[in-house]
This record gives sequence, C-alpha cells and structure tokens, in this order.
Amino acid sequence: MSNLNSSGNTAMPALVLIAEDEPEIADILIGYLKRSGLRTEHAADGQQALALHQSLKPDLLLLDVQMPVLDGWNVLNEIRARGNTPVIMLTALDQDIDKLMGLRLGADDYVVKPFNPAEVVARVQAVLRRARGHNVASTPLLRSGPFQIDVDSHEASVFVAGQPQKLDLTLTEFKLLACLMRAPKRVFSREELLITCLPEGDTQERTVDSHISKLRKKLEALDIQGVPLSVWGVGYRFGGDV
Repeated sequence: MSNLNSSGNTAMPALVLIAEDEPEIADILIGYLKRSGLRTEHAADGQQALALHQSLKPDLLLLDVQMPVLDGWNVLNEIRARGNTPVIMLTALDQDIDKLMGLRLGADDYVVKPFNPAEVVARVQAVLRRARGHNVASTPLLRSGPFQIDVDSHEASVFVAGQPQKLDLTLTEFKLLACLMRAPKRVFSREELLITCLPEGDTQERTVDSHISKLRKKLEALDIQGVPLSVWGVGYRFGGDV
C-alpha cells in the first residue's frame, strides 16, 4: 500500500527520530510508530540525537528531557538554532513550569511519562499534519524595526540610513538577539536566557550580562541605543524604539 502526503501524491513515510535513553521505552515507541506507517531512528543520548538530526534531517523529533551527555533542553536549544524541525518533548516532570519551559524554547508539544503509546502516536501525527500545512519552503526570517535575522543562515543585519549592515556576532550573541526578537515586548529573565542561549556549562547568570553588554556595544557602534533593554530586577527585553 502506498503512502500519501496531504496533497495526495506518493511520498516517503515521515521519519521520526526518538531521543530516549531508556531502551524499553524506545522499543515501545518504535513499535507503535512503525505500526502506524512511520519510519523511526533511535538516539540513546543528546549528543547522538544532534548528530542524527544533522545527518538524517528527520521530519519530527521525540525528545526526552532527562538524557545523558546532553539533556533535552540543550538539544532543543540547538535544534531551534538549526531550524524548525517539529519537536515533542517526553518528560517525567509533571509540572507546569517544565511544560512552559519546553514551549518557550520552541517545543511543539509535550507528553508526560508514563504515557499511552497510542496517544504519543496521535500527537506525532497531529504535529506532522500541522507542519505539512505550513509553507516549509519559506525562509524563516525575524524582523523588528531595522533588524532582520535569517535563522537558517545564522545571519543578522540592521538597516542603517536605508542600507543593510551585517552584524558580526558570536553564536551566543546571535542566539540572544534572536530570542529577544521573537517576542520583542516580552521580558526574559536571566535564567531563561542562560538556559536558552548560552553554551552548556555556563551556569552563572552574570555571564548573561556580559554577553548582553558586548552585544549592546556592537549595536551602539552603529548608533542603535537601548537594544537589548535592561529591565531592573527582572532581566532583558528587545527594547529600543524599533
């Protein structure tokens, strides 16, 4: 029996990458997804998940939060820096703050352990349908005032006197600016920015201040003031009259 995409054309079944360090859970998910006509690959830790994501370009990632080497938050952060692969988080932490953290970092959905495998399959299929309903060929651009960020090519620019000026940013500075631009009126705490934008191993919130300061100086050199904007006692928002 042939597989059909949403347009009615024959297509390769969607590939789901399962990042799960517990073999029993991974085997159950693989079995249910395959019976639903989907292809699967398995990663046993976060580093392997990133490597397989890079090489296989899966249609969706089922991502466990608590994994060895790299945890799910770090993997999700890197996946979002790379592009828009749909991600469903698998978490044993049944707390609202954990769910919100996943959604803020860019997860498309979450499932709390212990789960019904049939429910996971249903959620996978729903997220895949939504993803296929979007124009995935379009380049994801972030724009706010004179700023423009191309997420796929990791290029940031700002228009000065009507002319685009490419910003020479470090990876962390790029992630910080992109994060703030996605919700320019929202105030992000230092803890959120630390988890979302800084490399694994950086655990001091004051490190966020250092990167923000360096980013701000680069923008001030182009006569752009107040970006990012400090919100006393809370954190940072995109800011400026842009």
